[in-house]
Amino acid sequence: MAAGTRRHDPNRKDRIVDAAIAVIAEHGVAGTTHRLIAAAADVPLGSLTYHFSSLDDLRAQAFRRHAERMSIVYESHFLHVHTHEALIEAVTDLIHGDAGADTADWAIAYELYLAALRDPELRTITETWMRTSRAVLERFVDPTTARGVDALIEGLVMHKTLSTAPVSREEIRVIVARVLHQPAQDPQINGDPR
Repeated sequence: MAAGTRRHDPNRKDRIVDAAIAVIAEHGVAGTTHRLIAAAADVPLGSLTYHFSSLDDLRAQAFRRHAERMSIVYESHFLHVHTHEALIEAVTDLIHGDAGADTADWAIAYELYLAALRDPELRTITETWMRTSRAVLERFVDPTTARGVDALIEGLVMHKTLSTAPVSREEIRVIVARVLHQPAQDPQINGDPR
């Protein structure tokens, strides 16, 4: 390529964002640098500053893309749920890791949650993601239960990810079934004035 000639690369920005997702999964937010992302995307370092105002801007776009992708996977996982028993199985599969998300996907999610503790802009991404997840669950249960099940999913996945001993699918299913079989009666939901 002659000096001064610019390579036509219309997907470069998208490739950089995808590379940032991969780097965050491998190195965490603290270990993510412009150099690592540029190397993973196979682009010159200057491409990052050309397309993104800062490393924070790039990370936010990477987190947003990851959350959007995970929301699609999450929603599609519940498409064929039509019974209460199928809901229990679907939630169990989601927690157990049989629903299209892998350890790297969850690592990025937890990196996002941790970063969002200190960055209010990232909280808009986490809040949108959680709202989307709850909306899916609200097709099957009331909003209060949906919030609890969403938190249960997040918490049990974290426990499973961090545990040094494997958590069986059956143990996860027992927990999910107990939460979903007999939801607590909320006076506001049922119109009870107590």
